Amino acid sequence: MDRLAAMTTFVRIVEKGSLTAAADTLDTSLPTVVRTLAALERHLGVSLLKRTTRRIHLTDDGAQYLERCRVILSALQDAEEALVSRRSEPAGMLRVTASALFGRRHVSPIVTDFVRRYPKVSADMLFVDRVVNMVEEGVDVGVRIARLKDSSMVAIPVGQTRRIVCASEGYLRRYGVPRTPHDLGRHTCIRHVGLTPRSEWQFRVGGRSVTVPIVSAITGNDIDSAVTACVDGLGLGMFLSYMVAPNRKRGELKYVLEQFETAPTPIQVVYPQAKLLPYRVRAFIDQCAATLRRRQFD
Repeated sequence: MDRLAAMTTFVRIVEKGSLTAAADTLDTSLPTVVRTLAALERHLGVSLLKRTTRRIHLTDDGAQYLERCRVILSALQDAEEALVSRRSEPAGMLRVTASALFGRRHVSPIVTDFVRRYPKVSADMLFVDRVVNMVEEGVDVGVRIARLKDSSMVAIPVGQTRRIVCASEGYLRRYGVPRTPHDLGRHTCIRHVGLTPRSEWQFRVGGRSVTVPIVSAITGNDIDSAVTACVDGLGLGMFLSYMVAPNRKRGELKYVLEQFETAPTPIQVVYPQAKLLPYRVRAFIDQCAATLRRRQFD
């Protein structure tokens, strides 16, 4: 058994979600993929995947082996690319993830510029408002707006974003400017459930964390709709500052209660730990981090 080929087959099965899709990607037959996986499991003496009629699932042993396979295959590819990197340019598939709005506004232009600069690179962008398991989903680089708990990720700080309260000038003229968080009791609010899942907002008052209940004029899971409602004067909104920075710059929104904001949230370029990275991934990480550090997010 060619163990590197078997590792590649196993990783591709997990990435593609099925044996058939893996066979298509590897340009081989389904029986070959089935035999390779079976031989690998016999060699290791464990079951790597649980198969149902609808999908496949990693076993605990499979999840651990997957992570090690990625490191080994990445190191092999990096070693090969390192030999020719001075005489060639980054090449191959680059998989990048970020939250939907941040990805569209800030990450997509970096990816586009990188692919334009290096035509031998192709990119797969996954911009979703959920925490992507980068190892299981085969993602090379991510931008996360959070304090990371996953110690398996390498994180490069590139900035921070504030949790702000804002409103249109028209709304503030009609209903007044709140001076303290407790003034929110006489205001209506716009609530984005992805940021504030319950009808309450968090603040810092005198060094203490304070939870203030709110009354929502509009509640929704679409950030653009929530920001538009706020711009249209329907209420106060709580957002991450990068979400409304363009509206503030255009004079459409004004920040309030700034002295009561909670601690800023870090923005970080992240990637799974590995001793070596493919040349294209390392080059993109460097470009992405350098570009984001020059941006203003508030």
